[in-house]
Amino acid sequence: CGCSARLLAARAALHFGEEPCISGAEGSGTVFFSGCNLHCVFCQNHKISRERYGRELRAERLADIFRELEAKGANNINLVTPTPWVTEIIKALNIYRPKVPVLYNTSGYERVEVLRALEGLVDVWLPDYKYADSALAARFSGAANYPEVARAAIREMYRQSGNLKLNAAGKAVSGVMIRHLVLPLHLKNSFAVLEEIAEEYGTEQYVSLMFQYTPFRETRYPELNRSLTARERARAEDYFLRLGFRNGYIQEADSRGSRFLPDFNLEGV
Repeated sequence: CGCSARLLAARAALHFGEEPCISGAEGSGTVFFSGCNLHCVFCQNHKISRERYGRELRAERLADIFRELEAKGANNINLVTPTPWVTEIIKALNIYRPKVPVLYNTSGYERVEVLRALEGLVDVWLPDYKYADSALAARFSGAANYPEVARAAIREMYRQSGNLKLNAAGKAVSGVMIRHLVLPLHLKNSFAVLEEIAEEYGTEQYVSLMFQYTPFRETRYPELNRSLTARERARAEDYFLRLGFRNGYIQEADSRGSRFLPDFNLEGV
C-alpha cells in the first residue's frame, strides 16, 4: 500500500453517492482514507489511493470525526478504503463507539486475520467482489490471488454478520452487501462473479450491481478507456435478474461516474 504508520484521510463528510439504504436522505458519514492495498489501473480515487493525498490524523482525532459526523445527522459511519489503517481505526473505535452503524467499505482484498480483529466493531460490510478471473485481477489490479482472497474475506464477513439487514426505515443496520463494478468488454467476469455469489450465498443475498465505470484517466488497456455501452449494461442487468437475485440494487442506466466522485479537499479532517 506504500503507507507509513501515520494515518491519512482526505475527506470526512456526508456523502450521497452510495446505495439508498446507505446514504438515505440524510447522507452517509463517510471517511475517505488515503492509500490502498490494490493498484487498480482504472481507480477513480487515484489522487488518494495511489498518490496518498491526505492529512495526518491520530486515533483521537478520528474518534472526534466520528462524533462530528453523527452530530450532522449521518445515517452511519462509512470507512472507505480503511485497510492500511486498521490498527488506528480499532483504536479510534475503542475511544468512541458510534451510536449509528459502522460500515467497512472495502475492495474485498482483505486478510481474514484482520477481519477477525474487527469483529464486534463493524456492523455493515460493503466488500467489492471485483474479479472471479485471476488473470484479469493480475492485469488490472496487480493481484492474481484476488479471487481467492476476496472469497475468503467475504465468507468471514458473512460469518460475522450474515446477509444485509434493513430497519423499518429501509436503512442498513448490519450484515453484508456485495458490490460488483461492471467493466467494459469483460461481461464474462461479471457473469462469473454473480454466479459465484448466487451459488455460495443464495439469491437472497444483497448485491449492488454498479454501472458507474468512467475512465477518469487513460490506461494502457484500450477497452478500459470508455464507459459501458447500453448493451453491456442491459446484458449485465438481464443476467443478474435471470440468476434470480431478489435483493440489492441495479444502478440506473444513465449514471455517470463523476456523480459518485467527491472532491478530496480535506473537508472534515
